Amino acid sequence: MTNARSILLIKTSSLGDVLHNLPAVTDICQHFPDAKIDWVVEESFAALPALHPKVRNIIPVAIRRWRKSWWTSRAEMKATCQQLHQQPYDVTLDTQGLFKSALITRCVQSPRYGYDWQSAREPISSLFYDRKFTVSKALHAVERNRQLAGLALGYVPQGAPSYGICAPNLNLPWLNPARPYIALLHATSRDDKLWDEANWITLGTQLANDGYQLVLPWGSAKEQVRSERLAASIPSAISPPRLALTEAAALLGHARAVIGVDTGLSHLAAALNVPTVGIYTATDPGLTGLFAGSNAVNLGGKKISPSVTEVSTTLNQLLTNV
Repeated sequence: MTNARSILLIKTSSLGDVLHNLPAVTDICQHFPDAKIDWVVEESFAALPALHPKVRNIIPVAIRRWRKSWWTSRAEMKATCQQLHQQPYDVTLDTQGLFKSALITRCVQSPRYGYDWQSAREPISSLFYDRKFTVSKALHAVERNRQLAGLALGYVPQGAPSYGICAPNLNLPWLNPARPYIALLHATSRDDKLWDEANWITLGTQLANDGYQLVLPWGSAKEQVRSERLAASIPSAISPPRLALTEAAALLGHARAVIGVDTGLSHLAAALNVPTVGIYTATDPGLTGLFAGSNAVNLGGKKISPSVTEVSTTLNQLLTNV
């Protein structure tokens, strides 16, 4: 489909998955400089594809909210589907490979492309596509997205992935702009992905002694309590207000470095080309870990928690190479 110019991408969630789709946008625009790219994404993550200058329109959906009240959300769902139906596209590309994302393709009047039965995360999704492509599940998620887009649009992705985004310039009044800072992403969706609080305190104290401010973002009431508890035990540490995604991008993108557990914000830091250390304790980073070249390093794995020394040594190596 080498003449494709108007393309609808469907990648709705989650935060990390949306970020992993950004290099596909960069690839498409390298091969089709005049491409017009729209993106269907969960409303809570709409700020992420908007960071890429080559994404024209964001079409938010609210599948998570609609599932909780589908009867009262019918009008909103119908309006979103009509919006997609009225917009002409040359190609609709579902890089999510789930039933919910494949279902969205039925609203669009264009050829529908996606993973085949063996490649999709939920094989039933392949029944919705006009053309289906085989992409190895052994590849990292970033490369799976890039390969699928290349197969669908008729090119071969080359070189390292480029996320194509820059950090917004926002004033964060609670942060001292004259002092370098490091973000400590201590919060994640599962308790088994957490790093021991004693480790954070030891590492944070070392970094404070090196002259850094430490910032501990949070996203829920439980995470806020942890953030405040850690900040009280680490010199020069800040538990900030709750951040919107755009504010989080500004914070992470201008940090000296970021250290984070298996959470979407760690991927955001890596995508912004900030020196980032990923701490994994319950999952294998090989398929969905940080993927941004030499500026991002994954440590640990399933039931393997990295030590403070490992994290500190890796961080120093990254900062030396900047």
